[in-house]
Amino acid sequence: MKKNYVLDANVLLHDPNAVFKFEDNNVIIPIYAIEEIDKFKRESTERGRNARTIARILDELRPPKGTLSQPVPTKNGGTLCIALSKKRHELGVGLESGSLDHAILQTAIAIRDTDGACPTVFVTMDTNLRIRADALGVTSQNYENPRVQDFDFEESVVELQVKPAQIDKFFEDGKLDLPDSAIYPNAGLLLRSERAQNHTALARFDGRQSQAVALHVPREGVMGIRPRNKEQSVALDMLLDDSVRLVALLGKAGTGKTLVALAAGLQCTTTNHNYSRLLVSRPIMPLGRDLGFLPGDVEQKLNPWMQPIFDNLEFIFSSGSKKGDGRSYLPLIESGIIQVEPLTYIRGRSLPSQYLIVDEAQNLTPHEVKTIITRSGEGTKVVLTGDPHQIDNPYVDHASNGLSVVAERFMSESIAGHVALVKGERSELAELAANLL
Repeated sequence: MKKNYVLDANVLLHDPNAVFKFEDNNVIIPIYAIEEIDKFKRESTERGRNARTIARILDELRPPKGTLSQPVPTKNGGTLCIALSKKRHELGVGLESGSLDHAILQTAIAIRDTDGACPTVFVTMDTNLRIRADALGVTSQNYENPRVQDFDFEESVVELQVKPAQIDKFFEDGKLDLPDSAIYPNAGLLLRSERAQNHTALARFDGRQSQAVALHVPREGVMGIRPRNKEQSVALDMLLDDSVRLVALLGKAGTGKTLVALAAGLQCTTTNHNYSRLLVSRPIMPLGRDLGFLPGDVEQKLNPWMQPIFDNLEFIFSSGSKKGDGRSYLPLIESGIIQVEPLTYIRGRSLPSQYLIVDEAQNLTPHEVKTIITRSGEGTKVVLTGDPHQIDNPYVDHASNGLSVVAERFMSESIAGHVALVKGERSELAELAANLL
């Protein structure tokens, strides 16, 4: 049975192609949603680009001798139209009459009441608006297309019960055949003996060969940084493996995501010379006033957002040096071997043979992450780090942000892998705060 899907403005601002993702149903955009989208068309942000994109899409759908106020066919067999309201539907409750959100919701109510033949569903990414819709008797749902579906990122190290002889063979050969295994490529493995539960081995699953392979993390650590738990060990192994071109590190504050990524990047770039440059970037997502409020030139304005990167670099160089030897990351920055910059400058670039780390990637939309990954040229490795439960971007959540979506979509690819770091290692106090507050 066909349905009427009434789209809120935030759905189109998040994904301009959403109008084509409701199969053969009727997609209806309230004129008030177009009015709200128009407010953002001059922004240079992703939201502004999406506002301009949806305007172009709708303009291309306009029939030569017709109007979008009447349903026009779409490529997936459905229809699209813009709903015009001669007057606002009376809600019967004391809500603010001048709100565009309420005007969009009133349009959905009017469509529901006038077209009883088709069920009407109001689609919005605004949780509060869904609650109001439900209170007013309107069927509503979140926009699910770019969202992660029932995927547990915490199970990034899988425990397998094996025979004692298999454990011994693994230690002897450095690998163990696991035929007909349903484990996804590059997943961490904890091999545990069936007879002696404390007899274990840590490995990574090679999807091409269907084998558990030993981790290749130096005993002395990487750039003075040693893994403190099994998740960090698996993460470092993937970060050092040039055959794994895309790595996603997820975890709460203090689990060492950025630290291990930087340590591996420095090792691969400055010691192994596998890459020409270590490029570290992060989105500028202010919690208060924006970039223009800060004093100074562009470099001085960017420094507060880039400071966490410099803090980690300082820690790596100080932990791996002897007192008074004067080791510093500054010469590497001055020579261009390490480059730290905001994501704003990456759009349109081509990045060959570089070790690219994108910190705080949970604040990016799936489209933004796609833009970043498609910048990677021949020989480039991309590392995304972030906490899907600590998001500052109001247009994404734990299931629709770019980091979570990439980890799920690339799960079955042999050149990609993800690790969920679950144990805080910053300090006892930081771990308690992350768990209790």
